[in-house]
Amino acid sequence: MIDSKLPGVGTTIFTRMSALANECGAINLSQGFPDFDAPQALLDAMSRHVLAGHNQYAPMAGLLSLREQIAAQLLLHRDVNCDPDSEITVVPGATEGIYCAVMACVARGDEVIVLDPCYDSYEPAITLAGGRAVHIPLALHSFGVDWQRVADAITPRTRLIMVNSPHNPCGVALSLEDMLQLQDLVERHNLLLISDEVYEHLVFDGRQHHSALQFPALRQRCFALFSFGKTYSVTGWKTGYCVAPPALTAELRKVHQFVCFVAVTPVQLAVADFMAAAPDYPATLAAFYQHKRDTFCSALRGSRFRVTPSAGTYFQLLDYSAISDAPDRELAEDWTRRHGIASIPISVFYEEPPQQHYLRFCFAKTDEVLLQVAERLCEI
Repeated sequence: MIDSKLPGVGTTIFTRMSALANECGAINLSQGFPDFDAPQALLDAMSRHVLAGHNQYAPMAGLLSLREQIAAQLLLHRDVNCDPDSEITVVPGATEGIYCAVMACVARGDEVIVLDPCYDSYEPAITLAGGRAVHIPLALHSFGVDWQRVADAITPRTRLIMVNSPHNPCGVALSLEDMLQLQDLVERHNLLLISDEVYEHLVFDGRQHHSALQFPALRQRCFALFSFGKTYSVTGWKTGYCVAPPALTAELRKVHQFVCFVAVTPVQLAVADFMAAAPDYPATLAAFYQHKRDTFCSALRGSRFRVTPSAGTYFQLLDYSAISDAPDRELAEDWTRRHGIASIPISVFYEEPPQQHYLRFCFAKTDEVLLQVAERLCEI
């Protein structure tokens, strides 16, 4: 037997709730994945490259053709210039990239500020690196950031801040003012930043996504993570990328080469082809997913849930406080069994869960499924 390095960590809530959904034959709005296909041209490109024999190792940093397309997209959509050779690394999923970034810069005894509810992969990476996660809760109900509270948590041991916008599980997005306050803190205290931006193109109601790469002082000290799985509806392809200045990229790659070494070759080739052929495709996603959000929320108007439409991601929080005072985890499991709807309790993403009653539902589903789920929820 060994002493666990992660004694408080079990199987993720996503795995557990998806397994329960399968066991009960429930509609799975828990784990975040679409139930519709990726663009046909992307699927065709993947098939073409597999059948053409492009199935061996790619370069450790990723295929240059893909890194060049990423640079072109960053310029087109963010007005940011990046060097494909020294600033962009293709990774087998943003989670692997986040892990490698933490391992690259967090030493034993370092403190890392995370904002609760925070995605469940953050703290285990910090712990394995020998650091300590310092949890700052977002505001009740609005899920805004109290930047003064963040500032008060900074100590001489603080090495890194981790942010996620648009935010999973809450569906909020950092404003321009938020980003300016973050930039001021990071610059003033000489901190590093990990910016998880995997839902960058899924922002609604005319909002703009503010990437850390667009702020000079953040860009100099930031690992920014992105996901092709989220953008192109291929979560199972587990491919994303990290953008960082050359010195940070060099450190990230030192770790990455000994974790997964390389992302999947035909996936990289297919994505590069599709990006070259359809550079404007990401700009279509906000309207596409806003329609799905609105379809779901509108169908819930006759329910007892309190609904504040999500500002971004493909997740919608529902406040069930008018229905039950049961703990969210207990209720998520009960409703999966009794009503055939699987969701995610958000209390599991807190160090100290507050007194609030929310479940997270994924609306990256066909309209028919969303309406079916809403009908069941209206009956509760």
